[in-house]
Amino acid sequence: MSERTISCGVILLDAGGRVLLAHATETTHWDIPKGQPDPGEMPIDAALRELREETGITLAPPRLKELGRFAYRRDKDLHLFAARVEDGEVDLARCVCTSLFPSRRDGTPIPEMDAFRWAAPDAVGRYASGSLARLFATTLSLTELHRTL
Repeated sequence: MSERTISCGVILLDAGGRVLLAHATETTHWDIPKGQPDPGEMPIDAALRELREETGITLAPPRLKELGRFAYRRDKDLHLFAARVEDGEVDLARCVCTSLFPSRRDGTPIPEMDAFRWAAPDAVGRYASGSLARLFATTLSLTELHRTL
């Protein structure tokens, strides 16, 4: 049996309860900022690093609420944190991804994420991968999270 991988991520909600999604370059889906921790890196530090690398957004650790570990795919769990930003705190036009990966087309380095949007809880399924949409629909209610943040 293979070891399950873990990705650490941040569910960022705006004042209206919409979630920040980033478009995964060269794919059709949108995702929350997340990724694998470096060796020895604490989950909260990995989540904050991924948020910064994939969106350019920097938050102080005390702003994050730890949500725990969730089954995501057959081979992967998510260790998730949540935070709320106030109106005007995040300008999507200024978001920028600094983490790169080789393009499937020609191997040149391109950003992991290439666009950003706020999505209402009932619209996430139109944009996100099936795994993420299923998590929000069955296990982790964005509407409930909005009420408790």
